[in-house]
Amino acid sequence: METKPCHLFVVEDDPAMRDMLSSYLEKQGLAVTGMPTAEDLLRRMHRLRPDLVVLDVTLPGMSGLQACQRLRAEGDRVPIILLTARTEEVDRVLGLEMGADDYLGKPFSARELLARIRAVLRRHGGIPGLPQTHEQTVRIGALTFVPATRSLLGEDGQTRVLSTVEYAMLTELVTNPGTPISRERLIAASHPRGAHVLARTADVAVMRLRKLVEPDPAMPRYIQTVRGHGYMFVPARPGSPS
Repeated sequence: METKPCHLFVVEDDPAMRDMLSSYLEKQGLAVTGMPTAEDLLRRMHRLRPDLVVLDVTLPGMSGLQACQRLRAEGDRVPIILLTARTEEVDRVLGLEMGADDYLGKPFSARELLARIRAVLRRHGGIPGLPQTHEQTVRIGALTFVPATRSLLGEDGQTRVLSTVEYAMLTELVTNPGTPISRERLIAASHPRGAHVLARTADVAVMRLRKLVEPDPAMPRYIQTVRGHGYMFVPARPGSPS
């Protein structure tokens, strides 16, 4: 049985760059649809679902950051890799806070982008032929973490699908209950090998997770800080209130 290739959207307003990336990625066995604006991306998302979006930050009209924020606000968890010429930490952190799965600073090689794409798809379970993850569910207060669907299930039946970074970090924490996990280890579990990612990235992802799972994110019960090191998952004791 023939495996269907992964389909990418490449959103880049520079025609030469867009054509070069599209041509290279197609030669690597990926299906690519190129487009010049974030508005094009949002229009096409509901007609033809991609497996991943490569999204330039600096676009005419709506920016890549705004498009990323819009998709996440609508509950869309499609994997997103941001392309940006900006190198300031605040810009990288802002992109991750808005829900991007990875970022790549310009200039970059097409080969490096391919490696990032494969890593994000692998973490997201989107590479055809790779086994899916089906670990047991984990209770976190009033929520249930369901690794098979990469989601949090509420007692009211509502489901919140996690981003690939959120999913990878939460998995690393809950599979090591009571064990302090360093920021570096969390980053290694959720980002491509060799990626230059600041420790602040782990803090940002943990803040997002706490907003999802903690009754009071300011006083975390389940994802606790280990000062000077990282974080630790502390499951509720049997019989204790959530």
